[in-house]
Amino acid sequence: MILFDSLKNKFQLRFKNRESAAKILAGALEDSLNKLKIDKNKDTLSLLSIPRGGVIVGDIVANKLPYKNEFNIIIPRKLTAPHNQEIAIGAIMEEELVYLNEEVITEIEIDLDYIEREKSRQLEEIKRRKSLYKNTKELLNIKDKIVILTDDGAATGATIIAASRWIKKQNPKAIVIAIPVASKDTVEKLKKECEIVITATTPSATNFKSVEQYYQEFKPVEDEEVIEICRKRNLLSL
Repeated sequence: MILFDSLKNKFQLRFKNRESAAKILAGALEDSLNKLKIDKNKDTLSLLSIPRGGVIVGDIVANKLPYKNEFNIIIPRKLTAPHNQEIAIGAIMEEELVYLNEEVITEIEIDLDYIEREKSRQLEEIKRRKSLYKNTKELLNIKDKIVILTDDGAATGATIIAASRWIKKQNPKAIVIAIPVASKDTVEKLKKECEIVITATTPSATNFKSVEQYYQEFKPVEDEEVIEICRKRNLLSL
């Protein structure tokens, strides 16, 4: 068993980059969407991507899908632990829809004052990004639509959970979460928030350390790259 696990780690799927991951994900997504019995003449897909890396993925997925779809962005923000921004204690969406990981909060003994300060800080970042990426168009009306939520991967799943819960309040027909990589444990959590979760690779939780390890190239995505896609998608004035 130890030998098998070490071989599995050595030959685990690694995407060349976000663009490559998006193309693989689009193929898996097309196959899975058949389960929703989409009527190409009646149903409209709304594809919402999470900045920044998720916008690179979502833009390509939107182009590859053989269904009419409306592209837009959705901006949840991770709530981070004190002194360690890699640890997610939850996530927040606009209108202060908050998801908190109570288990983590209890384990590292985070007080309520810190959580309130962190919520305020991330709401300001949401406002900043919204003004950069969406200055001429509000979020699409997603009522009764099939919503596909994309990112470049999920570690704890906190931001995707917050986004999914916000989407659910808008009364869509269905929510599909589509991400290149997430651990099996995270996928199980995400399944409770939507109709279908689609991944290109789903490693075990023991093998999963970060989204980055499943990419050969995982360079930071700058605001300018997201702005260019938003401008191309008519979310911004020229």
